[in-house]
Amino acid sequence: MELGGKVCIVTGAARGIGHAIAARFVAEGARVMLCDLAGAEEAAAALGAQGIACDVRDERQIVALVAETEARLGPVDLFCSNAGVGFGEPGNAASAPDDMWQTSWDVNVMAHVRAARAVLPGMIARGSGHIVNVASAAGLLNQIGDAAYSATKHAAVGFAESLAITHAEDGIGVSVVCPQYVATPMIGYENPGQATHPGVIAPADVAEAVVQGIRDERFLILPHPQVLDYMRLKAEDYERWLSGMRKLRARAIAETGRADALSLHRLL
Repeated sequence: MELGGKVCIVTGAARGIGHAIAARFVAEGARVMLCDLAGAEEAAAALGAQGIACDVRDERQIVALVAETEARLGPVDLFCSNAGVGFGEPGNAASAPDDMWQTSWDVNVMAHVRAARAVLPGMIARGSGHIVNVASAAGLLNQIGDAAYSATKHAAVGFAESLAITHAEDGIGVSVVCPQYVATPMIGYENPGQATHPGVIAPADVAEAVVQGIRDERFLILPHPQVLDYMRLKAEDYERWLSGMRKLRARAIAETGRADALSLHRLL
């Protein structure tokens, strides 16, 4: 899909990866609706786009988001479900409380489901469209120190696979984006320019990979190409991969006193 003239929605777009994707879509000539819990209208105004507040945990708000976008801009050609959360865990792998697990499930998985539910009928009727679900390399590998994040991102990848299998014949493209570490507040970077570590990329790099992946009609978009090598290692020798992950966790604790995204990305 070429993005020029297309109507696109991007969730979680007030900052970070979502904002970079929205900005890149605008640069491609798309008509873009940004949404977020707060700040979407201001972020959109700076881009010359549209913005609206939306809590992606609430299906009624997602339905209203799609309806408002179509009223302002026209039928939705592309929905980029980018909003995501990660909380870490206070102790063992099951120690995060139920409310954190539930929020992770609602934002990292069900928001994708509900977005697809809202746009698929129109896309199927028109015989065209594209759905982009931003997951994580944790959905292919794992995020040490955040079982809820890892489990829900795995589910997000699985749902994207189902979309791609089921709706290709309807003329609908599907992409799942699985970056590793990106310079966003989730891993302690308030300014993308702080991304000096070789394992950390800027949100704009993710956005560029997304645009190219959509243009190439690619399902799996890997802004960190090395993730493919990690996937192969995991598939070829699961026991060895698990052993390596245990060693990485132990190293993080030994060197930083913690094992979470804030510390681990500096060790890769």
